[in-house]
Amino acid sequence: MSILKTLKLTTAQPVRASNDPVERARNKVIAALAEQKAMAEAKIAGQHYAPTHVVWRKNEDGVRVAVETPKRLRAGWFVDASGQTFFGIRYAGKPIEFAKDKNAIAVGELSALPAILDTLTEAVRTGELDTQLAAAAAERGLMLRKAS
Repeated sequence: MSILKTLKLTTAQPVRASNDPVERARNKVIAALAEQKAMAEAKIAGQHYAPTHVVWRKNEDGVRVAVETPKRLRAGWFVDASGQTFFGIRYAGKPIEFAKDKNAIAVGELSALPAILDTLTEAVRTGELDTQLAAAAAERGLMLRKAS
């Protein structure tokens, strides 16, 4: 008797992550907003937020090893001369306009930022920024094609 005949054989395909570029853009922005929220909450609490990620580097023997390094993050908020806080999203290297010629949200105090980020996350999840994200990605694609 064959050993393979003792196993239950079938035809199967692995499930792939979504190939939909709109869904991929939404997921990237939602992840970035979650990091911004964690950074803002740490700043409000007076702590330092320093997430890490794994990078492959060669050690002194020339062998590739996984090394955990701090992730470079930029705050999405800024404070103007009057002391008011604003928040803006960047995607594909471009600031996203929420409405015509409006690329920032007036937050007021930094303590209000986590609630605004939750609202923004929900707006991205429902697809309210899909056209802006697609336009920024298309413009980025054109820019990269010109360079090569």
